[in-house]
Amino acid sequence: MTEESFPVTRTDDEWRARLTPEQYQVMRGHGTERPGSCALNHEKRAGVFECAGCDQPLFRSGQKFESGTGWPSFFDPLPGALGTTVDRGYGMVRTEVHCSRCGSHLGHVFPDGPPPTGLRYCINGVALNFVPEIAPA
Repeated sequence: MTEESFPVTRTDDEWRARLTPEQYQVMRGHGTERPGSCALNHEKRAGVFECAGCDQPLFRSGQKFESGTGWPSFFDPLPGALGTTVDRGYGMVRTEVHCSRCGSHLGHVFPDGPPPTGLRYCINGVALNFVPEIAPA
């Protein structure tokens, strides 16, 4: 977790009640899910990917691409949806991304994505909920 304050805050017990054990380990403990383990990696419908911690919209489905990494990857977040911090874990320097509303760890961003941004937001699928777009009747 970063030392920032966030609009949505919960006690540790509240986080544990809201999240599954795997979500808690990833989102509150800065863990990483096993690559290829999340069904959202294959989600292709139109819709929005939201933070599993606070339901904030993070990415539109049109911003998702297949990176071959085993995690859902996006080239551009929704405006204001993410914050970043420097992650010096595992003997490397990376840019961690977290939800700007609740501070939950989501994944990392790398400078090897497709145009137009050239960025790859590599996001743990368990940190996301998918809300499909409802077609007009």
